[in-house]
Amino acid sequence: MSEPAITLTENAARRVAWIAARQSRPAILRLAVDGGGCAGFTYKFELAEAPEQTDAVSITDGVKLVVDPMSLDLVRGSAVDFVEDLGGASFRVTNPNAASGCGCGSSFSV
Repeated sequence: MSEPAITLTENAARRVAWIAARQSRPAILRLAVDGGGCAGFTYKFELAEAPEQTDAVSITDGVKLVVDPMSLDLVRGSAVDFVEDLGGASFRVTNPNAASGCGCGSSFSV
């Protein structure tokens, strides 16, 4: 079995499942990359109803992480985690393709 193109940590999977249950939605987190942010690209997260046919899908503890092909080119090999610290609670992407990031952790450049 090949290495998934992107992974969802167990902590992030638990958080997605919790959010999805509260909203009576499927436990599917969509990660997309948009132009903008303070470093050139920004990560966008939302609950999805279902994966698109062309999406890359990673499953952790029954929770799906889906990424469209264009975004996948920028986040391949990344891990999505959920962290809680003094700055708040958020999903974070550890992206080996990012040449630089920004202080907020939600923007990057390649």
